[in-house]
Amino acid sequence: MDTIASLFSFITTPVSWVIVQFHKVYGALFGDDSGWAWGLSIVSLVVLIRICLIPLFVKQIKSTRNMQVLQPKMKAIQERYKNDKQRQSEEMMKLYKETGTNPLSSCLPILAQSPFFFALYHVLSSIASGKKIGAINQDLLNSAREAHIFGAPLAAKFTDSVEKVTALDASLTDVRIVTAIMIVLMSASQFFTQRQLMTKNVDLTVKTPYMQQQKMLMYIFPVIFAVMGINFPVGVLVYWLTTNVWTMGQQMYVINQNPTPGSKAQDAYLQRVLKSVTSHGEVRGRTRRKMVKAIVAKGSDRNDIERKFITGLGKLGLAAQEDGSVAKSETATAEAEGGQAHKRQQPKRQTKAKRQTTGATAGGAKEAEPAAAGSKTSLQKKDAPQDDQPKSAGKPASGSSRQAKSGQRKGPQRPKHPSKK
Repeated sequence: MDTIASLFSFITTPVSWVIVQFHKVYGALFGDDSGWAWGLSIVSLVVLIRICLIPLFVKQIKSTRNMQVLQPKMKAIQERYKNDKQRQSEEMMKLYKETGTNPLSSCLPILAQSPFFFALYHVLSSIASGKKIGAINQDLLNSAREAHIFGAPLAAKFTDSVEKVTALDASLTDVRIVTAIMIVLMSASQFFTQRQLMTKNVDLTVKTPYMQQQKMLMYIFPVIFAVMGINFPVGVLVYWLTTNVWTMGQQMYVINQNPTPGSKAQDAYLQRVLKSVTSHGEVRGRTRRKMVKAIVAKGSDRNDIERKFITGLGKLGLAAQEDGSVAKSETATAEAEGGQAHKRQQPKRQTKAKRQTTGATAGGAKEAEPAAAGSKTSLQKKDAPQDDQPKSAGKPASGSSRQAKSGQRKGPQRPKHPSKK
């Protein structure tokens, strides 16, 4: 352990120094040996690290947006190679390479936090073992060992023995209750963060490897952290729970302010914008105008949610402008009303029994028409004058009423030439 800690001293020393600086501030308020002073120092360390990781988070958002732009192309590849999964994967990877998109970019913040997590783990493990590390001297070491959070020492673990917990002046029951609650909260916050992303901020009309990856992480990560959590000191659990809560809040803000096109979050966002336009007659807010501007620029490539928003503006007698604002437009109102009228004029689908009844009635009518036509023709023939009937030369007209012999044409025959009698 000492060898590993010495190899990573370039990480543990800065982390321990930052904790010491925060402890000086909170120690003046709560006391140097207070668990709140050390606990808030760890929370402040998390906040500082996450602020430093904001550029990576912005890069993650951009990569996510690139994935959203590629959704139609991904869907086309899926439909084209739906029977060849290997070719489908190859075409997907080719598309990622051409556009410079990395589907694994969502893991960047977690990977970037790993060194700090490792450093904090070694700092707290050294405190539990009574060893000085980095910027923590003997006085600070003794103070940290006496610090408790809800009765559990910062350096205690769920798997610690009774003797070790007693040496830290604590009860094993208190340690296990506190650590169990923190592990559950840590895993639940991890799961909720991923689930929020999958259910609200993803276009579910297109299934991609990216979505499958996110779905897998949603179930795997909470289990991993729950299993690993029993070996984490209380201080590390405070660190990880804080970073999960930060991630969850940060993601909620992004979903509410910049949702993914085609997602449920976009539908809710545009409904809020439409409600605001109804109340104030204009698009308020720079972010909202930017969103409306992007929808106008899409033109015919808008998704169903965006078309619904444009139609809603038309019902209000408004039309979205290229700069993201709205203006009164009678044309938009007419188009919205015309679309509704056309939709109302569509015939209802008949039941199978009704279609069969209608078909039988139509068939009977068709059969009745030739019969009626035949009757009409026979009546016409019956009523016709006798002079109009063709007669055979030298033979009475009654011969035409006899049936035609085999091989002869039916109906009236032409008179034979006198020389052939």
